[in-house]
Amino acid sequence: MRLRDLAAGAERVFAAAGIPAAEARLDAELLLRHVLGWDRATWFTRRDEAADGDVDGRFAPLVARRAAREPVAYLRGTQAFYGRDFAVGPGVLIPRPETELVVEEGLAAIAALPEPRVLDIGTGSGCLAVTFALERPAARIWATDVSPAALDWARRNADHFGVASRVTPVLAAGTGDLAGPFDLIVSNPPYVREEDRDALQPEVARHEPASALFAGADGLDVVRALAPEGWEVLTPGGTLVMEIGIGQAAEVRRVLGAAGFAAVRVRDDLQGIPRVVVTRR
Repeated sequence: MRLRDLAAGAERVFAAAGIPAAEARLDAELLLRHVLGWDRATWFTRRDEAADGDVDGRFAPLVARRAAREPVAYLRGTQAFYGRDFAVGPGVLIPRPETELVVEEGLAAIAALPEPRVLDIGTGSGCLAVTFALERPAARIWATDVSPAALDWARRNADHFGVASRVTPVLAAGTGDLAGPFDLIVSNPPYVREEDRDALQPEVARHEPASALFAGADGLDVVRALAPEGWEVLTPGGTLVMEIGIGQAAEVRRVLGAAGFAAVRVRDDLQGIPRVVVTRR
C-alpha cells in the first residue's frame, strides 16, 4: 500500500466519524506526516512510496484516537502560535489563532517601556506569557492559572524556549496574591456560556479542560472577577488586553467601566467578530 492510500483510508474513517471532509483530509495528512517526521514538501514528493508495517503500526492508533474526536494538536503534541510550536496535551487549552491578536495589542501597549512587567491571567499552555518573554527580552512575566496541569505545560514551554528565568508560574485564580504593579495584563479567560456546551465541537467539549472554557450563564463570571482585580494591580496608565466571546462586547464594556477602566477599544478578528478588548487604567 502506498502512503497516499494509507492517508486516504484514514480520511474515510474520519469522515465516517463526522469530521468535515476538508478537515478529515488535512488531519489524515498531518498525522501521517507526524509519524513519518516529514514536512509538507517531502510529503508531496514521496507520498507514492510504499507504507511499511512500522509506519502503519504507529499510524493506526492515532487514527483511532482522532476518530474518537481527540484533537489533532493533542495527538501531535504541539500547536502553532505566533510562529512557534508550543507543547500541548490533555489538561490544557489548545492555543487559537484569534489569541494572537492579544499579543499584537499587548506588544503595542508596552512598546515604549524598557523593562515591562506583564501579568498573564489564565496562562494555560503559557503561549501568551512565553511569547511576550520572547518578543520582549527585557520583560518579566507572571503567569497565573487555577490548573496545576496547565501550569506544568506552561513551565515546559518556558523551559523549551529558554525563558523560564523570566516567566514565573503562579497557581492562583485571577491575580492571586500578586500585588504588582504591572504595566500590562493579558488574558484569554474562560468565556463560553454553560448553555452552549452541547453546541461545541466534540474535540472541544470532550477533551479540552472545562475550567478553561466555561464561565457561568453568560460566560462572563471570570471577567467580572478579573476586571476589579486587574485595575488594582495595574500601574496608572497600564493596559489590560483580553479576549472575549461572540456577543459579549457591550457587557464587557460595562463591566470594565464599573471597575474603573476608561475608554474600551474592541478589535475584531479576521471573521469580523469583536474578539479583543483593550483598555487602560
